Amino acid sequence: MTHPRVLVIDDEQDVLDLLTRHLGGLGCQVRTANTGELGLSLAVRDPPDMVVVDIRLPGVDGREVTRALRADPRTRDCRIIITSVLDMEDLVDIRADAVLPKPFRRADVKKAVDSLWG
Repeated sequence: MTHPRVLVIDDEQDVLDLLTRHLGGLGCQVRTANTGELGLSLAVRDPPDMVVVDIRLPGVDGREVTRALRADPRTRDCRIIITSVLDMEDLVDIRADAVLPKPFRRADVKKAVDSLWG
């Protein structure tokens, strides 16, 4: 089985580092972006298999990133995992494939990836 190419979009460097370690440990090829704008630019230029995006980003937030990814033919089929400290009820309007609640553990990341790339 091939490992997914994953783009992680989060404005907190410690979260980027943690997800890079966890995803890399699962064999994923990981790229990171610290803004929604940069993440969208990277995703369109070289579409990933999976995107992990924080909902609460400054500027272009995770909702907008998700909408843009779903609207673009180049990225419409990539799997999207949203991360958030928000309650699940606040996330029902987002067309994501999985939710990774913060704070998360390595096992949570593995479960989310396995559910979409198993």
